[in-house]
Amino acid sequence: MVRVVMALVDSARLIFSIILLATASLAVVIAPTHFLWMVAVGVTELGHMLLFICLAAIPFVWSSSWAGKSSALMCLAAAVLASIPVLRAIRVDHELPAELRAAFGEATPSRSAPLVYGDLFKGISPLEISAETLVYSTTDGQELSLDFYRAQSERAVPLVVVIHAGSWQSGDNRDFISMDRYLAGHGYAVADIVYRLAPRWKFPAATDDTRAAIVFLRSHAEKFKIDPNRIVLLGRSAGGQIALTVAYSAKDPAIRGVISFYAPTDLYYSWENPGNPLVLDTKTILIDYLGGSPAEAPAIYNDASPTRLVTPDSPPTLLLHGGRDELVSFHQSARLAKRLDEVGIPHLNLLLPWATHGFDYILRGPGGQISTYAIEYFLEAVTREPR
Repeated sequence: MVRVVMALVDSARLIFSIILLATASLAVVIAPTHFLWMVAVGVTELGHMLLFICLAAIPFVWSSSWAGKSSALMCLAAAVLASIPVLRAIRVDHELPAELRAAFGEATPSRSAPLVYGDLFKGISPLEISAETLVYSTTDGQELSLDFYRAQSERAVPLVVVIHAGSWQSGDNRDFISMDRYLAGHGYAVADIVYRLAPRWKFPAATDDTRAAIVFLRSHAEKFKIDPNRIVLLGRSAGGQIALTVAYSAKDPAIRGVISFYAPTDLYYSWENPGNPLVLDTKTILIDYLGGSPAEAPAIYNDASPTRLVTPDSPPTLLLHGGRDELVSFHQSARLAKRLDEVGIPHLNLLLPWATHGFDYILRGPGGQISTYAIEYFLEAVTREPR
């Protein structure tokens, strides 16, 4: 009976340690399914917490048996893997201020450094600023709204227009409200919009909606205490494609800059280099959004590909991408950065080697902190009034 109990205990130790090791491995292994990608976001951005869990587990799984020793070694290996994201972030932390300065000039963000180690545990607490939900347009019988976060200021301030992710066919403007509140608490008005979704509404519906939101906000600039001549667009994933497309096609000097998180920037490239269908069905999503393949709709693919819209009038651009993005390849941002360099547009392509798609969802994580610092720096640099 004792042997049976010990065998069961050893089995439980092994299973627990295997689960820890498998979970921690997502810090370095490309997630093979959509569900595991979501787990990977947590592992890569909260790996420093998983590290302590793994270390704390070692005394509990250790025993003199083969199973106990193996379990302890697996927990130790899991701890090493879990530490990799923060270790890789250290180099970015050291290099980023100089890179931002070289790209956009001098600025002074409120954060003391790109990566504040204490914030990995205590977090970043934005002000609890409530959003005002406003209808900015009614199109095809559908009311389109935005959530407006007023800046904590009595003077007219720059406006950040945020466009949500969701493969152009889902998502919500409440997905990343921590960043909206953070920016509103640091002197920026923020409008996080919703837009018409595919497949019912295809391109250019979403870009038209974004333009309509900008027109609406400008028309109420005095009421909302925003400066209509200092606007920055910020989009994530599909929203990044929308933000870049609007910014590059507008040729409007009031759009001072555009920020893109892990966006598809060349939709021809997306078609020719689809991702793992167990994570994202790239071609079906493109057909739903653009109405066909590149062969069937070449003009639409051109008009929806920011890389092909860059001109000498394009605004300064901040690109942020994870080096192991399972949904949108980091080559997308690299290709756009190359084109911006050719034309001479101020830009920075910030590659986070450990990060995956959606890394900024967890504001306290290394990707969340570093991107917050970069955004603050960029916003100050491009919206600053000339002396």
